[in-house]
Amino acid sequence: MPTQSVFIARSLDGYIAREDGALDWLPDEPEDHGYTGFMASIDAYVMGRGTYDTVLGFGAWPLGKTPVFVATSRPLPEPLPAGSCVEPIAGEPAAIVAALAARGIERLYVDGGKTIQQFLRAGLIQRMIITTIPVLLGGGIPLFGALPADVKLRHVHTRSFPSGLVQSEYAPLVAPAKT
Repeated sequence: MPTQSVFIARSLDGYIAREDGALDWLPDEPEDHGYTGFMASIDAYVMGRGTYDTVLGFGAWPLGKTPVFVATSRPLPEPLPAGSCVEPIAGEPAAIVAALAARGIERLYVDGGKTIQQFLRAGLIQRMIITTIPVLLGGGIPLFGALPADVKLRHVHTRSFPSGLVQSEYAPLVAPAKT
């Protein structure tokens, strides 16, 4: 069974982006927060269409040849980014995980607010690394949304950085019960 992980930054008040999707509040610091090591540990991304569109706005494709599966029911804009390995994928999280496992993909990076929420509701996240940026946005796109039941987590570790960022890793203990 593949492992699905989250590695994401959020504001102190729990937002991953401004209402319009802007990420201008994220620090431009060269400090390594473990992202490079995390990226070396994954086989593929699963991201939502909104996150994909945001990444396209970065200019040069930042994800290299790592396979990126965009969870969407809409066609992706053409042409695909130069040097990328991107394809659309549709379905419920369990079906996506099963389809990718059948292709030999074992370690997934789940990214994007709605996609993370869907995978979490389905009980398909095994690892969450959440970096808290010391800024209050007062509104925006929340990292977590409504759940059918509490999701209990086991704290793995927390570390702080000289820049003031705090990073915690959690492992969900049980899947939320369907209501």
